[in-house]
Amino acid sequence: MSTKVQLAEQLLNDPYWRLNHLYWIIDKAGNKELFKLNWAQEKLYHEMWYCNLILKARQLGISTFVGLLFLDRCLFNSNQHAGIIAHTREDAEMLFRRVKFAYDSLPAEIKALRIANTDNARELQLSNGSTLRVGTSMRSSTLQYLHISEFGKICAKFPDKAREIITGSLNAIAPGQYVFIESTAEGREGYFYEMCREAQAVKDAGKELSPMDFRFHFFPWYGHKAYRIISDAINLPPHMQGYFSQLETTLDHSLESTQKAWYIKRAETQGEDMKREFPSTPEEAFETSNEGLYYGRQIVEARQHGRIRRIFYDANMPVHTAWDLGYNDSTAIWWYQICDQEIHLLEYYENSNEPLTHYLQLVKNKSYSYGKHIVPHDAAVHEYSTGLSRVEVARNHGVVFTIAPDIALIDGIDATRNILNRCWFDDVKCASGVKALENYKKEWNDRHGCWSSKPLHNFASHGADAFRMMAICLNKLVNKGLSVEEWRSLRQQYICP
Repeated sequence: MSTKVQLAEQLLNDPYWRLNHLYWIIDKAGNKELFKLNWAQEKLYHEMWYCNLILKARQLGISTFVGLLFLDRCLFNSNQHAGIIAHTREDAEMLFRRVKFAYDSLPAEIKALRIANTDNARELQLSNGSTLRVGTSMRSSTLQYLHISEFGKICAKFPDKAREIITGSLNAIAPGQYVFIESTAEGREGYFYEMCREAQAVKDAGKELSPMDFRFHFFPWYGHKAYRIISDAINLPPHMQGYFSQLETTLDHSLESTQKAWYIKRAETQGEDMKREFPSTPEEAFETSNEGLYYGRQIVEARQHGRIRRIFYDANMPVHTAWDLGYNDSTAIWWYQICDQEIHLLEYYENSNEPLTHYLQLVKNKSYSYGKHIVPHDAAVHEYSTGLSRVEVARNHGVVFTIAPDIALIDGIDATRNILNRCWFDDVKCASGVKALENYKKEWNDRHGCWSSKPLHNFASHGADAFRMMAICLNKLVNKGLSVEEWRSLRQQYICP
């Protein structure tokens, strides 16, 4: 065997060499070029684990890398099965076209050894028994490699699909096989957010991973060499000076002026989505609001302005409560004080499958001096089982409810938006309530591909509904002190409350 043949065999047996020398792609300018690992792809390749969770800035080529990695493993290993999941069939087919282009552009000698027996828009089946296919689910498949693209978007817009992926597709992977879940951030809820939070905590603790544990990878915008511009005309605004100064302290190294200039210009078009699309830290990625959120921007501002912190009870001011009363569902309660123009949220509580007396006793057991207890308008409706309304049940237990006016949902949402800039939240006792507010969102209309006009009923609904009771009663009920009887009298006189 000649030296050249031996060298060729040696190189072809090296998967790292193959990834940097065998595969062709179409670059952003539409030109055909030989694929070379960039900094993020290189880092992921050398640090990848069996289960990989990837939070990233946009346009780093992670999906392209994983697709080519899967193609390489299928080409050079027999009976390997790889699957790629995207949130729509069109996106899945787009990812597959990159893989198909790389296969079609292979040297003729290699293609002759790995003939495509099945070759269509969603599947590539090779003569060595290996397959690579794409779709929106991989349930009932047996896979050695699985890639889930933009899982954060799937969780945000298609929660049922996200659950199907978790319960179906991930179960198609046995321990010791390979999973890559990558996405930009999409709010502080859903599987992707929870998985990132857990995996990052494990990484920060330095715990040893099992083959079923996810390794957390984060790829920020400033690591990408292309995210730089030279411009002497760009001034650094004072708020950006503070941002970069704090970031450099966190990173323990300085950013180049060209990087700062790029960030400022890109932020002009991205607006409040900048931190989501081009995060500097994992925590920052989940700070910003995403499409469809009712109060996302307001909660982001509360964090940025330091209004989510330790809040102290003022014994000189009454404490009010705002409720969302569930029948066979959750009940949520906010405790708050009105201190001049500020609203101090002291506590939040939510539970389910408990009688009303459970919550009444909880309220009474606290050592607050109470003002009003605001409840939805339907609390005055009599229940068939007892013949009593929940207002009457509460009164029998020493708690007097004040009924909120029955106004349109969107008006209540607007009222909430209008007061959130006055609200201060206890960062510990109101943590789950703040999470509910920042994840209260519109329902996604899959048929029309847009957000609907009504809220999605999920874990965030009850906390947001209870908070809305406070917002719509802040002036009319708390300040004017309308009782249940007074409010009923107004309704009877056809006076809009």
